[in-house]
Amino acid sequence: MADKKIPADIAKLSFEDALAELEDIVADLEQGSNKLDDAISAYERGTFLRKHCEAKLREAKARIDKISVGADGEATVEPADIE
Repeated sequence: MADKKIPADIAKLSFEDALAELEDIVADLEQGSNKLDDAISAYERGTFLRKHCEAKLREAKARIDKISVGADGEATVEPADIE
C-alpha cells in the first residue's frame, strides 16, 4: 500500500472534508460491527485519507513560511514555527 497513489476521489477533497470522513471511519471501526472485508476496506481508505490530510497540512505550512529580506538584500525563507 505504501506505493499506491491516493485515489482521485480523495485527492480532490478539502482538508476538512477528508478529516471528517476519516473521523467517521475511525468511529465506525471502533464500534467493531463491520464485517472483516468492510473493515479492511475502510481501514485502507482511512490510510489514504490520512496521507491526504498530511499532504494538505504540509502544503499549508509551506504557504505560511515567512519570507524576509536580509541586510544584504537577499530574500530568505524562515520556516513557520507551528509544530
